[in-house]
Parts: sequence; structure tokens; C-alpha cells
Amino acid sequence: MRPLHYIIKRPLLTEKVTAKAEAAKVVAFEVAKDSNKIEIKQALEKAFDITVKEVNTVVVAGKVKRVGRKFGKRGNWKKAYVTLTEDSKMDFFGV
Repeated sequence: MRPLHYIIKRPLLTEKVTAKAEAAKVVAFEVAKDSNKIEIKQALEKAFDITVKEVNTVVVAGKVKRVGRKFGKRGNWKKAYVTLTEDSKMDFFGV
């Protein structure tokens, strides 16, 4: 298995993810594009000492941006929605 910091890049803390977390114990992470659901599940369980129920992934298309007269495109990236079991808890702010 690859090191954890190659698979899990950062947590996503948006309004949509926060609402899902309160309703259904779902958290979201930006992950490596070449990682699969099994690697993501193992990395999260090892890094945060939690039990993962389900992992759903989606590849987010990069946006087209403009700088002056020229157009460019940001790279695609992968997002993972992770559903936790009822006894697992993940708190990013420690409040």
C-alpha cells in the first residue's frame, strides 16, 4: 500500500458536505486520481482510527479559466464521499 499522504490529500469542508455530515455521517476528501475505493477505505481507517461503511468516488472536471486573451484548463481531481458507521466519529475542528 502507498503511504497515506499520497492517497488522502485533504478534507473538503463545504456547506454541502457539512449538511451531509450532520444528516448521514458522510465526510468528503480530495484523494489521488489513481486511487481506488479499497485503498481510500484502508487509508482512512488507518489514519483516523475510524470504521468506514461505504466509499463513493467522483472525478470532478477541471474548470476552464481565462488569463487575459488565453484560455487554460485546471486539472481534473477526484473526490471521495465516505460514509461512517454509527459508532465512528470524525471531528476536524475539535470543538
